[in-house]
Amino acid sequence: MAHDLHAALTSLGIHNHHRLLLNVPANASSDASLAIVTSPTTNAPIAAVRLDDEKSYEETLARSAAAFKKWREVPAPVRGQVVRAIGDEFRTHKDALAAIITAEVGKITSEARGEVQETIDIADFAVGLSRQLYGLTMPSERPGHSMREQWLPLGPVGVISAFNFPNAVWAWNAMLAAVCGDTVVWKPSLLAPIIAIASNTLAQRVASRFGHEDLFTLVMGTDQLIGERFIADKRLPLISTTGSCRMGRRVGEVVSKRLGRSLLELGGNNAAIVHEDADLDLAARAIVFAAVGTCGQRCTTTRRLIAHESIVDQLLAKLSKTYQSVRIGDPAREGTLVGPLVNARAVEGFEHAIASAKQQGGTVLVGGGRASVAGLSGHFVQPTIIRAPANNQLPIAREETFAPILYVFTYRDIEDAIAMQNGVDQGLSSCIFTRHAGIAERFLSPAGSGSDCGIANVNLGTSGAEIGGAFGGEKDTGGGRESGSDSWKAYMRRQTCTINFSGKLELAQGIKFE
Repeated sequence: MAHDLHAALTSLGIHNHHRLLLNVPANASSDASLAIVTSPTTNAPIAAVRLDDEKSYEETLARSAAAFKKWREVPAPVRGQVVRAIGDEFRTHKDALAAIITAEVGKITSEARGEVQETIDIADFAVGLSRQLYGLTMPSERPGHSMREQWLPLGPVGVISAFNFPNAVWAWNAMLAAVCGDTVVWKPSLLAPIIAIASNTLAQRVASRFGHEDLFTLVMGTDQLIGERFIADKRLPLISTTGSCRMGRRVGEVVSKRLGRSLLELGGNNAAIVHEDADLDLAARAIVFAAVGTCGQRCTTTRRLIAHESIVDQLLAKLSKTYQSVRIGDPAREGTLVGPLVNARAVEGFEHAIASAKQQGGTVLVGGGRASVAGLSGHFVQPTIIRAPANNQLPIAREETFAPILYVFTYRDIEDAIAMQNGVDQGLSSCIFTRHAGIAERFLSPAGSGSDCGIANVNLGTSGAEIGGAFGGEKDTGGGRESGSDSWKAYMRRQTCTINFSGKLELAQGIKFE
């Protein structure tokens, strides 16, 4: 694993990056200036990274603020050409970047490549967007006047990313922010700092070729020393945060106190409804991928299955058979479908959730424990299915556990199913499987009485969103939107402009002041 990481970094030309120590010093655990990166696959240290202190943090923010003043003057289509080149760079180095993700966070190779592909895709999207940052023209009530609105660069944008998508989530923000005329300061998870160093270095290497230093910068540190300073920093008009609901509440509180903007994409507790007329083979395949992909560590992971009582046993038979054949193991090995959880704490959370479910009357149908993988001492667990008691009361299912646990509930009436789907604090992703157009439309009710999530799918699972749509959710998920659609507006400020070409002073609302 360490060899693969070193080879990937060497191919990128950053194996000797000033922040990165591939030979972990013996005293690293006692050195507050270093963070040790441990492989979730082997449970062995693979690198250490140098953290920022107050001085280096200030230097980085000052550089980003200075770069913004230059970058905002570059025409948006020209900014798009820089982003185009960045996308090409990531396309060239896709496999090496994916190998770093696999080594650092345990994501299987195909999913790691898919994540880097998201970065490439959002760069392509941003290139087109650079010629479409449209404002509006509006009729004025005053003769001899015209009105329009325009969108202007916002400033240095702060991005906080989580470990589970350590490359793509940064790119969703960074590529859009860049074409909008903003610079980007990235604070990655300390569980995934190596891919952050690699990604930021590649992007900035390209930007520098075009004469734009410090377009992309990086700060690393603990929440206490760097995180709190970061979210309170008035030089960052927008903080975009991906992470837990608890963390998002803290970010939102601090940023709102300084009247800044926060873009929050937080936790999910996503449900799949399977109606009595559904294609069960299709539903089963989609549910398995969404429930066990990334070892259940996606914010869009399917955590609750709400199945019609007439087909639940048949569906569970299909799911159970597939779960028992899922290959758990080294995420870098071809054929592995489920890699490890990210660390020991995640395993403890997995075990706590299963114990709680049992105490609350749930029945473990498949899995339920740690998994043994020959030759590896990483954080492997069994994908697990737990059936709720007949009364559908299973309080632990209201909590988001970042692990491959699927809770199963039943229903008779579609209204009850939708109510169960909506009956949690989070509101990120949702889906329904049905052949009935009326049931599908009920789930997508234009009155808002269907799914209350930011994402609602029909006949496909809760995970695997495309970059063209706005990504995010409601309620405790935070209300933010990243990636496609008109999410670019979060990275700009709106200005309404009125031009008087009449030669007279005309007041609105018919006011006379003479």
